[in-house]
Formats: sequence, structure tokens, C-alpha cells
Amino acid sequence: MLKKVSRQRQSGAGCRFVIVASRFNVPYVDAMVRAARLELKRAGGTVRTLRVPGAFEIPVVAAKLAASSEPPSAVICLGVIFQGQTSHAKHVAWGVTHALAQIQIQHHVPVIHGVFEFENKEHARVRCMDPDHSRGTEAARTAIHMAGLMSGI
Repeated sequence: MLKKVSRQRQSGAGCRFVIVASRFNVPYVDAMVRAARLELKRAGGTVRTLRVPGAFEIPVVAAKLAASSEPPSAVICLGVIFQGQTSHAKHVAWGVTHALAQIQIQHHVPVIHGVFEFENKEHARVRCMDPDHSRGTEAARTAIHMAGLMSGI
């Protein structure tokens, strides 16, 4: 069931966030990036955006950020994958999911998984472009929450 994004605001003051976003399926990914940046700035955090060619390239950049001497408070990974006639999309989605989970476990840096596999453009439109259901906003709020949680541990 499609869930609306809550209107709850959190403070991200003093936090540094990096968004790693795919250049593939641009209208959908750009909408998520805009929503995430807006939410992070409203929360008082600083935001940097890095673009990669496709979803499969996101994990290597996230890993380099997480392993840096001054890692960000959280890395937000955004991308859109459409199912096609072959199983390629499922392999890419699984590989990205597995890699992102390993990065955050290994480096103790929150890595927010906002790389989605969709059946069709309508599903992507609602979840990426509709402010009531924006997964970009949701990813930013998760990053803010996790940054606060991790700084208190």
C-alpha cells in the first residue's frame, strides 16, 4: 500500500549530508534529489550532491564517502531502475541493495537506500514526483533521523 510522507520535521543542524544520485531516468531521480535537498536544508543540514551515470555506480561513490577521513553524517543514494524484458534490472537492484547494506555496516555511516525498481512510469511518477509520496523527502528524513541517532551512540 502506498503510504503518504509524514509532515513531521526534524533538526539536522550541524549535519553534513551527501546525495549520490543516478543520471539515468533523470526526471524521476531529479525530482527525488530536489525533494531531498529541500528537506535537508529545511532541517538545517549542509548538502552536497554527486551524480553518477547509473544506479550500479552509486555504491562505489557511497563507499568512498563512508571510508573517508571525515565521512558525512549520512549518504543518501537515489536512483530509478525500470523493469525490462530481461532480468537485468533485478540483478542491478539486488547488487545495489547488497552493496549499500555492506557499506553502512562496514563503515558505521548511515547509507540511505533510495534506489527503486519500478514496473512502470506511473509507479515512478507517484513515488518520485508527487510531494505527498516523495521517496526523496522520505530518504532525507531517514538520513536526518539516522544522523542524530548515530551521533548519540
